Amino acid sequence: MGSIAAGQLAGAGLAGGTGRLAAPGFIPSPPVSGVPIGPAFVHFYGLMYVIGIALAIYLTRRRWAAAGGDPGLVYDVAIWAVPAGIIGGRIYFDLTTPFDIPPHWWGPFAVWQGGLGVWGGIAAGAAAGIWRVRRAGADWRLMGDCVAPGLLVAQAIGRIGNYFNQELFGKPSGLPWAVEISRSARLAAGLPERYLGFRTFQPSFLYELIFDLALAAALIWLGRHRAIRPPGLLALYVAGYSGYRIFEETLRIDSSAHLLGLRLNLYVAIVLTVAGLAWFAVSQRPRLPGGSRAGGPGLIHPERDHDAGGGGEHGDHPDGGHHAESVGDGAG
Repeated sequence: MGSIAAGQLAGAGLAGGTGRLAAPGFIPSPPVSGVPIGPAFVHFYGLMYVIGIALAIYLTRRRWAAAGGDPGLVYDVAIWAVPAGIIGGRIYFDLTTPFDIPPHWWGPFAVWQGGLGVWGGIAAGAAAGIWRVRRAGADWRLMGDCVAPGLLVAQAIGRIGNYFNQELFGKPSGLPWAVEISRSARLAAGLPERYLGFRTFQPSFLYELIFDLALAAALIWLGRHRAIRPPGLLALYVAGYSGYRIFEETLRIDSSAHLLGLRLNLYVAIVLTVAGLAWFAVSQRPRLPGGSRAGGPGLIHPERDHDAGGGGEHGDHPDGGHHAESVGDGAG
């Protein structure tokens, strides 16, 4: 607690109680959450998501084109997947934290005030995206690998929006990079009473921003330097991001549904981490010419599987790697 007390002293702008002005020992809380433009008020939270989505579409379009796909399909997928993701994210938030819904008729729809559950958004967006990709006769697995890094970039930019909303922070902290949270935001976050007296907290949003960008870079590197079969990169996205969330959920103290004394999203993160790793392991098993996975009756030798699939329609990965796809393993 001594370090936290020191952080609060630094928050007063005093060095060692001498009365001398000192540089703030924390990340200051934002002075505003948006800007008025004419009759409208633009929330930085929403603006960051718009920027993040635009970057995700740009990155995915480049990767999909490099894989030999039609770049126009990415726009078609985005038109359906982005609204579906926003709706799915809000539904997940409303179902898992109903006590955080603003007490107005428009409360369940108030995405501009924050409150998008990433797993609900990804699930709904993925369902819409897979539908559009299959409808176009393309391979959703390959598209998933193209999309995965872009999703992480969009999530990282979205975390900047969390800063302006003064949300997604962790336990009290006196670290130099702790974030200051205003009292009104502390009350709105539903913090336990014992935490309301603190001003600076762990910047969970900043940790996630850094992790998301690092994982995006790692997935791009793996795609270029390792023979990862689609949708292996998408599976690693699910496992990697969910694995990080296990750590994050141990830091956060804001309002949340609990099960057996632990945050509900901690259980979700554990399940999805295991599921993502299992999905990756299964996806990397050689495919038989008929499209089934090796490991059961009638399996063929991995080298033969490689030779049979090397000339498949989607043998080349968006990052330049080559995949041992089986004959007939196309649109799925």
